[in-house]
Amino acid sequence: MSCNSWDEWVGADRLMKHTEDNVLKQQALDKKQGMEKSTKSGRSAPAKPKSSADVKLDKEETKSNVPKGKKRKTDSGAEKGNVSVEKLVKIQIPSTLKKQLVDDWEFIMHQNKLVKLPRSPSVDDILTKYLEYRSKKDGMMTDSVGEILNGIRCYFDKALPALLLYKKERQQYHEAVSDNVSPSSVYGAEHLLRLFVKLPELIAYAKIDEESLTKLQQKFLDFLKFLQKNQGTFFLSAYDGPKASEGNGKDKES
Repeated sequence: MSCNSWDEWVGADRLMKHTEDNVLKQQALDKKQGMEKSTKSGRSAPAKPKSSADVKLDKEETKSNVPKGKKRKTDSGAEKGNVSVEKLVKIQIPSTLKKQLVDDWEFIMHQNKLVKLPRSPSVDDILTKYLEYRSKKDGMMTDSVGEILNGIRCYFDKALPALLLYKKERQQYHEAVSDNVSPSSVYGAEHLLRLFVKLPELIAYAKIDEESLTKLQQKFLDFLKFLQKNQGTFFLSAYDGPKASEGNGKDKES
């Protein structure tokens, strides 16, 4: 499956219409909802970063962002073909990866740190490793797995600048990614995991039958289990401080 095929699935116009402010608001809401769901389900790990400052920030974000977040899933859905929340493909992110998302948010938003780039392994490297893993496990190279991975790469390269970056990371992005460089060769597991938070919303607007959606969901879940299995190798345990300070300063000046 080519990137053009995946463009039809994701709808490039939807990616481009997300302004920087909407990106930040939606990501903040996603993190909050993720922590709330984990708490309700009895998981305690993601609750750790919940300091008094977190609670205060969450309240402020919830007050201003929840209506807009709901509107995006309902009103915009009606405009694009009556896509409802019920039709969102469910991607259950493993609890340890949920905590990874919370830690990722904490590093950047509270500690003013950034992921040091370029990452190794990169997103491209991780996708290649997964393909090798599936080939050995299945005893053969399946075209469907290759197509799904190619699709994830296409999604990532298009979605990163539009949806997956915090404001504090934008200066770093412009310095690290040129016109001839794809984000998937520069960024790693930290940003790839953020994509899976967005995928249900993006795929909901694609014209995919239920049977294909179910298979796609299974592939995504298997890939997430692979990330979880290699979490200690793929993800950073600490982010970069000095560059984060510089980037934060530039944000203030702008």
